[in-house]
Amino acid sequence: MSTSFSVNALFAGQPRPLGPRGAPSSIVKAPVDALTVHMDRTDEDEQANKRLHGGPEKVLHQFNPTNYLTLRKHFPEGEFLLGSIGENISVEGMDDATVYIGDIWKFGEVELQVSAPRAPCNKISQRFEIPNLDRFVGERGITGWYYRVVKTGTIHVGDEVTLLHRENDTVNVHTLMQCAHTKADKALAEKLAKLEPLDDEWRGKCQKIADKIAN
Repeated sequence: MSTSFSVNALFAGQPRPLGPRGAPSSIVKAPVDALTVHMDRTDEDEQANKRLHGGPEKVLHQFNPTNYLTLRKHFPEGEFLLGSIGENISVEGMDDATVYIGDIWKFGEVELQVSAPRAPCNKISQRFEIPNLDRFVGERGITGWYYRVVKTGTIHVGDEVTLLHRENDTVNVHTLMQCAHTKADKALAEKLAKLEPLDDEWRGKCQKIADKIAN
């Protein structure tokens, strides 16, 4: 794969009511020219549920724009536009199969490390008013991924994106999500549970999968 790309678009949002209960969510985002990145947040984007989103392990979310073609094919009733699934970063050429847990990518002056997949929740289904859309996204392994911050700064649209480091023994985001959904590969689940760059929450999930298979 090529290890140099460019930032096509950036998105940020603020909490607003979503779904039948009007629970606050920031999944609806708008294009921005830049994101000011700190170790645990950005200035422009605010998470509504800080227990499940945001924080030092989930500062930014990236989603492969090509995945919208898959969504449009299977759900033609949905209005799938760049940024609409709640991502902060859109880069042509980076996807769940070619981005690996622990990768360190340089976005302009900012350095980010892939920490975990996005765990799709019902906010995705509510956002597009399509039942079980979140389940489809997870099963297909087109969830995108989260970053922790290695070096702070500002990301601009058009910045060069370069791979700085890849772990010797890791897995891509798609493989991790397949393991999480099929719950059938004990050896892989055990490997993932010990994968140091993977965030603590996901390593715990993988250990539970391995334990369940063993029993």
